[in-house]
Amino acid sequence: MRIGAFEITEPVPELNDPHVLAVLRPWIDVGSVGTLSLSRVERHLQAREIGRLARPGRYYDFTRYRPRSFINHGNREYSIPSTVVRYAKREDSQDLIFLHLLEPHSYGEDYTESVTELLKYFGAKRYSLIGAMYDMVPHTRPLLVSGGSGEADAEEEYKMLKTRPSNYEGPTTITYLISLEAGKMGMETRTFVVHLPQYFQVDEDFTGTARLMEILCSVYQLPNRLMDPQRGRDQYEALQKIVSEASEVGSLLSRLEERYDKEQNEESGLEPLSPNIEQFLRELDVGFDTPDSPESEEDSDSPELPE
Repeated sequence: MRIGAFEITEPVPELNDPHVLAVLRPWIDVGSVGTLSLSRVERHLQAREIGRLARPGRYYDFTRYRPRSFINHGNREYSIPSTVVRYAKREDSQDLIFLHLLEPHSYGEDYTESVTELLKYFGAKRYSLIGAMYDMVPHTRPLLVSGGSGEADAEEEYKMLKTRPSNYEGPTTITYLISLEAGKMGMETRTFVVHLPQYFQVDEDFTGTARLMEILCSVYQLPNRLMDPQRGRDQYEALQKIVSEASEVGSLLSRLEERYDKEQNEESGLEPLSPNIEQFLRELDVGFDTPDSPESEEDSDSPELPE
């Protein structure tokens, strides 16, 4: 059956007050933090695919999100980038819907309307956008998480989860309309974005994933083993060795640690970073995933659950 632009597999399951967890690539999925986190939860709950866009080419430029060919048991098959929807039923709590969103290149308003139609059809009670972004933070301190919601009762939840309000201003995504429309329909909305050190850019950031999983495990009563913090510690320990050998990066790290500690312990304003450090950070921004960077998007594909 069709719901908006989505082809949904029948029979359609009946879901109990589902909460939606969404990740948006490539906009706020640096280090694949959102994708890795969703995959861990999906694998644990044995999530099943329920649908995807019927005609993804209406929204995506396939010279930027490249289709892929692969060999499966001796046969060549093709995978077309799309927005994928999965679900998991739970016995003693609300069910979960997982949205792997790809940033649309065209017909953005139609795309967001189709997603909100999907949320309305399944009676979603909450829509949460999760992921990560780069920031001027040190890898030697607990990673910060920012969030946002227009609901007064969300403040206590954010405090409990040790997140802070987002003060971001600048370019954003058309898919933000999903949160706005969800709020108008009476759904709860949440945003959880982990802040990763900008000078350490990897395809998979396991410390960021562990921090985001800490939040998801707390909110949805998932086992703590899904966090897997040791993998992240090992990754950042390797980074520390690199930093120790580079005096310029070491100096930057000391300044970022000082700024971080001051921000956490004082309510007063902070001194800005010096111009030379700001310039150094900008020069490190090579290869950063942005919606306008075709090179960073060419390898994007519809996510599959790990075997």
